[in-house]
Amino acid sequence: MDLEPVMAIVAIFIGLPWIVLHYITKWKTAATITTDDEVLLEELYSLAKRLDERMDTVERLVASDNPDFHPTRLMHDRAVDNQPLNELERMMAEKKGAKL
Repeated sequence: MDLEPVMAIVAIFIGLPWIVLHYITKWKTAATITTDDEVLLEELYSLAKRLDERMDTVERLVASDNPDFHPTRLMHDRAVDNQPLNELERMMAEKKGAKL
């Protein structure tokens, strides 16, 4: 009995679909954000908020010592500057509400 035709049929009908499905699964799982990624993003967000608060404090201290000082960055107390931040906080609250 010749094994070459049997091996060719096995390779075509079992081997190729297995390889294709394997890489499709790898591709789909690589494109999603994992829970570890979400935790890291939340930690980075909270760190950015803390640093922003520190910058506000430093700018207030410098402005109190130097009346000519005008900060060039976004201000914490202006509604225009806080709009993207408020939107992000709303989205995070919705996501946390969906998780619970």
